[in-house]
Amino acid sequence: MIQLHDYPLSGNCFKVRFLMDQLDLDYQSTLVDFYPGYEHKSPRFLKINPLGQLPVIEDNGQTIRDAQAILVYLATAYDTSGTWFPRDRQGEIYQWLAFADELTGSISAARLHDAMFYSLDVAKARARGTKLLRIVDEHLWFTEKDGHDWLVPLPHPTIADVACLPYIALAEEGGIDLAPYPSVARWMERFMRLEKFKPMPGMMPLEMPKETP
Repeated sequence: MIQLHDYPLSGNCFKVRFLMDQLDLDYQSTLVDFYPGYEHKSPRFLKINPLGQLPVIEDNGQTIRDAQAILVYLATAYDTSGTWFPRDRQGEIYQWLAFADELTGSISAARLHDAMFYSLDVAKARARGTKLLRIVDEHLWFTEKDGHDWLVPLPHPTIADVACLPYIALAEEGGIDLAPYPSVARWMERFMRLEKFKPMPGMMPLEMPKETP
């Protein structure tokens, strides 16, 4: 059984749980007291992940860290349909996985500042997060005009969407207003209506504002 080192309020942990649920995988969560205990920086946990970051999974004798790497691993190892990480679109998907890392370094950082009192340049983090939201909103607007619903123009979501969703949906916890991004709002709504979706605390509700004609 897959072992997940987990924190319920982590967007990066959420995306791993989401994909495992979608793939009907059996897994066991080991909760790590990220805050206020900072257990992810403890000597015990640093033996599991020397970077002191969540999530981490252990599966078939392998220890895999980094949320985006875990998504690739799970989709490659367990999605026999190729739906979540289709071979012919992997270049596009990897671009969005890198984009998700930018969201972690900006929107997630602002959220850590506001909710967990991390010391950082929150104005810079919010400005970067706002720029990223403009980029993804514009991208989604054009994909919608071409008749597509997801980051990669396919009739279903991929791990690109999974990687980017959590910290976009949690942006307001970092002091970033989501109201100016109607295409993002519609994308979140579609995502949250997927079967087996279990929102984490703080995620936007299903009823999203629609774009003004």
